[in-house]
Amino acid sequence: MAELNPIELQKALKGADYPAGRDDLVELAKSNGADSTLVQKLTRSRSERFDGPDQVQKAVFDNE
Repeated sequence: MAELNPIELQKALKGADYPAGRDDLVELAKSNGADSTLVQKLTRSRSERFDGPDQVQKAVFDNE
């Protein structure tokens, strides 16, 4: 797989309502056809709740 990027993350979380719980975002990403690597990064995020997409992006990409 190619390296993850913010556009893939935006596509995976299309339709998300914030604030959102981590588990809800993981399920949404799966239903939107997200790559397994992205789903794993979301699942392993230390945050359990996100107030917006910027927080999700930080959690996913700051752990690389």
